[in-house]
Amino acid sequence: MFLPLNSFSQPPPNTQQFNATQSQASGRLAQPHQHQQPQQPQQQQQQQQQNSKTLNGNITNKEQNASGRSQLLEDFRNNLAVNLQLKDLVGHLVEFSQDQHGSRFIQQKLERATAQEKQMVYNEILPASYNLMTDVFGNYVIQKFFEFGTPEQKLGLAQRIKGHVLPLALQMYGCRIVQKALESVPASMQVEIAKELDGLVQKCVKDQNGNHVVQKCIECVETSQIQFIIDAFKGQVMSLSAHPYGCRIIQRILEHCSAEQKVPIMEELHQNCDFLISDQYGNYVIQHVLEQGKPEDKAKIVAKVKTKVLQLSQHKFASNVMEKCVAFASLPDRTQLIDEVCNAPDGQNCPLYIMMKDQFANYVVQRMIDVADAKQRKQLISKLRPHVAILRKFTYGKHIISKLEKHYGKSSNEIPPIGAGAPVSANAGC
Repeated sequence: MFLPLNSFSQPPPNTQQFNATQSQASGRLAQPHQHQQPQQPQQQQQQQQQNSKTLNGNITNKEQNASGRSQLLEDFRNNLAVNLQLKDLVGHLVEFSQDQHGSRFIQQKLERATAQEKQMVYNEILPASYNLMTDVFGNYVIQKFFEFGTPEQKLGLAQRIKGHVLPLALQMYGCRIVQKALESVPASMQVEIAKELDGLVQKCVKDQNGNHVVQKCIECVETSQIQFIIDAFKGQVMSLSAHPYGCRIIQRILEHCSAEQKVPIMEELHQNCDFLISDQYGNYVIQHVLEQGKPEDKAKIVAKVKTKVLQLSQHKFASNVMEKCVAFASLPDRTQLIDEVCNAPDGQNCPLYIMMKDQFANYVVQRMIDVADAKQRKQLISKLRPHVAILRKFTYGKHIISKLEKHYGKSSNEIPPIGAGAPVSANAGC
């Protein structure tokens, strides 16, 4: 139930991302495609000759048409420049990189390019690399170099990032470049990039783009070199955990930082656990601790929810935490949580009866059925079975029925089918 992280692969043409960014792109992208009129045979022959010259690399003029594109790019976009190779783009590589179709062409070629071809492309785009890093299409060409370039080329591009880490981190496309660089360059360069954010962490953490760069720093950079990130969160753990981007940062810290670095983070989480359990974003952080935290940290969280199983299970966000408590608590703690709903008197106010019909709590009941030991599962089934007819009337109750049928199928033949009306046998195995 963790929030997904962004993917940085280029989307296919005409996807929502490209539609959303067209209005931000340069004027050439906003112009409609130029459709040529059908040509007479003589005109077609002249065009073929012109195209042949283009393919042989003999055309160096950059005559701009009405769209602002060079003739070579215009021909390419209109499928008039067939069998085009990287060497044919010399003098046009930056322009092609900033075009949707040209960028994709260069990316595909770079994946299989020779060392000489890569160096040729690199030499031409390096002076314009910063602009390409923040370009809607150009950023993908830079990313390809961090994937397929030589170590020297990667370092050269990383040098162009230095001094500009913050503006790139806060920019929609630049943040992807910084992340790619952190994944691709040696440790010493990783540290140089990350250190530029010292004193600026809070600004990045709550930014829709910058938060991904901070996450990548935590994932990739040696933990001893990012203590400044931990220090920036002192006294801020609750507010960050309850933030749509900040909660991701806290989870990355819990995954990648040293035990010593996590101590102050966990202390603040425990102090604010009651609030975070029911928070829209904080619940993800608490779930993370329950899934991957130390036994003593899990036990502290479970202790907070005991005596409140029904109440929290009916809450949209806290119910997610309750599921994780049931699934990842120690055996004694899990037994207490299940007993809390099973040992109450039957009737309309029975916690289990209320939970089985609730849109959120029914998932907690399902999880209890899954993880309970044989004795408690039998107890759960015996409590639920008399209510099968009522459960069938509720959308959420049907989930419980499916779960019961699943476990009946796994049990002994002494247990009658659901709906038969007979009580569950005391000797039935689960």
